[in-house]
Amino acid sequence: MLFRLHQAGAGSGGDDNDDEWKMPAVVVSGSGENQEFEGRITVYVIVCVIIAAFGGLMFGYDIGISGGVTSMDDFLKKFFPAVFEKKHHALENNYCKYDNQFLQLFTSCLYLAALIASFVASKVCSKYGRKLTMQIASIFFIIGVILTAGGINIEMIIFGRIFLGFGVGFANQAVPLFLSEIAPPNLRGALNISFQLFITIGILVSNLINYFTTNVHPHGWRISLGIAGVPALMLCLGSILICETPTSLIERHKVEEGRKVLGKIRGVENVDDEFDSIIHACEMAKQVKDPFRKLMKPVSRPQLVISICLQIFQQFTGINAIMFYAPVLFQTVGFGNDAALLSSVITGLVNVFSTVVSIYVVDRAGRRILLLEACVQMFISQVIIGIILFKELKTTGDNLSKGEAIFVVILVCTFVMGFAWSWGPLGWLIPSEIFPLETRSAGFAFAVSTNMLFTFIIGQAFLSMLCQMQAGIFFFFAAWVIIMGAFTWFLLPETKGVPVDAMVDKVWKQHWFWRSFMIEDDRPDVKVV
Repeated sequence: MLFRLHQAGAGSGGDDNDDEWKMPAVVVSGSGENQEFEGRITVYVIVCVIIAAFGGLMFGYDIGISGGVTSMDDFLKKFFPAVFEKKHHALENNYCKYDNQFLQLFTSCLYLAALIASFVASKVCSKYGRKLTMQIASIFFIIGVILTAGGINIEMIIFGRIFLGFGVGFANQAVPLFLSEIAPPNLRGALNISFQLFITIGILVSNLINYFTTNVHPHGWRISLGIAGVPALMLCLGSILICETPTSLIERHKVEEGRKVLGKIRGVENVDDEFDSIIHACEMAKQVKDPFRKLMKPVSRPQLVISICLQIFQQFTGINAIMFYAPVLFQTVGFGNDAALLSSVITGLVNVFSTVVSIYVVDRAGRRILLLEACVQMFISQVIIGIILFKELKTTGDNLSKGEAIFVVILVCTFVMGFAWSWGPLGWLIPSEIFPLETRSAGFAFAVSTNMLFTFIIGQAFLSMLCQMQAGIFFFFAAWVIIMGAFTWFLLPETKGVPVDAMVDKVWKQHWFWRSFMIEDDRPDVKVV
């Protein structure tokens, strides 16, 4: 069968000094029609995708596991006795039961470590390939699991979380790039969102594990943290079986090996057209010696501003605060520990299935409509949650009634649903498709680092914000949703169906605001899509 490349995938070449988030491209013929490539979906590609996807499972598991573990009494008694006492004090402020900077550091230090590691991982990914970068990520994960699951003091478990963060930084740099480069061209968009799907599955699995280990005394928390080693070990061993991507091989001057691998993953002998397009894309990318300097020019302003804002907005929806601390949040409104963890499992299921919806809808309905609809859905959910807690959950004394607490869970699920088919996956998809080839590496690096920075900020601050702002925390996030909606309505153009390297002519030069920045467009005349 023939695959038509409508949208560039990942991994064009560049010189060794460039951060690697570049994507292969196809040269547009003089007639302006897209080049067709021969190929089919092979079993080998499916195996490679499944193995690499364990990187997403590791990330999702680490997101979900910390909230459940930090609500377990055995864990709190050993490492955070002050929090344990506050949690069980009859007259303690309901909103401040878990307000402890070290407890928040246990969760958030992972993301600060990931932010730092992503810059190193970018260089490793460029010079040594995606496969080795994933192997290094799995080793960091295994070390982190050993330190956290075997922790005997707070310093040991925080160092363990830092190593897990190094793994996240390396995996998030290499795995999406690997998936995009290994996939048939017409599946790159779906696989981009599929990485988010595997993250949500990791979150769900962690919630299920927490639910079953919470009553395993006194070491249930060790089991929860230790099971994170399973996907890490699978990635470590499985990465021995997978190949390096053709783009990575070619950009590292292993041209003939790159051709052989391309034929293997496409399942056909004639891969000349796609091979030539990768060679051409690598040559074009090498023409830009300093992509970061190019990124600072006005012509790159629309893509840079949108990519950074999407990452900030993604975190200020409040989603990670809810996913990190869902069991804690549900205990705050009156659920017991088991019921709180079960409620987290429910929200995890909603997260997974809603992400599947996004995979199906995104190339049919478009990006803007999903983002705007979700803003309405998330705003309504957050405001109602805030009103209920403001009216019914006092700082001391009784929790919400059972019916009110269940209604809060439903509202949280409604919020998660809206996020999971919009700002979650599209926060990664849109930055990957709006940068031209020559600045794609530097631009996406800004997006990744911004996401990790604000994930750290929210993770470190949420429990203190909940204590100080109480129910107002939900109004705070709801206000940000209004800002996000306005930004989307006025400043985010639709990119559905637009070839990646036709964005300047078809999107930015047509937009009422961003077209004023396109005057200095000095990109090469040869176009790629």
